[in-house]
Amino acid sequence: MKLQRTTLMLILLALGLGGIVYFCEMRNGNQAKESQANKQKIFDFAADDVRSLNIKTNNLNITIDRSTNPNPPKWLLKSPVSVPASDASVSFLMDLLIKGTSDRIISVSSNQLNEFGLNQPVATIDIQLKNQKTHRLILGKSDFNDRFLYAQANPSNKPDGKTEVLLVSKEFVNAVSRELSEWQQTADNQLQNSTPLPLPTFTPPIKVSP
Repeated sequence: MKLQRTTLMLILLALGLGGIVYFCEMRNGNQAKESQANKQKIFDFAADDVRSLNIKTNNLNITIDRSTNPNPPKWLLKSPVSVPASDASVSFLMDLLIKGTSDRIISVSSNQLNEFGLNQPVATIDIQLKNQKTHRLILGKSDFNDRFLYAQANPSNKPDGKTEVLLVSKEFVNAVSRELSEWQQTADNQLQNSTPLPLPTFTPPIKVSP
């Protein structure tokens, strides 16, 4: 009888622990879904919609246009030099602009922007679309956990004088903090994109009989 009571208690304990584990997993799953749902895309346009980019940092101010030529290169540096642009560098930034999300949105007053490094930003990215619409992304300093970057997308003040500050990926800093040479297509890439020249043919010398 004692054995049966012990077995029953063990079964009840196992069921209780199983219920707790299930509840915790469900709660964590719901929190993860809620967190994902709360993330908001920074912009709502496709890569093919972009006609040009202007990227201004503390050290550099460059303009990149989409090439109208169907052949490589896909992007052209127009300022401060006019050369083919590095497709890898531009594509990395474009991927962040197209797919990037905001982890959280903070509503602040305009006079608080200096607290987020947005009065003297790390970089300002202006995007012009083929339909003549424009977008702007301003990148500020890192948050206190150094996990995200404070930013503003198409900044504007609401009727109550508030403005929105986003938390975006720190990869944006890596994408824009480049030397001019990193925005230019390398000689190796130019060689790969060029049409190979035919190899010279060898003609054996003609033997003359004495």
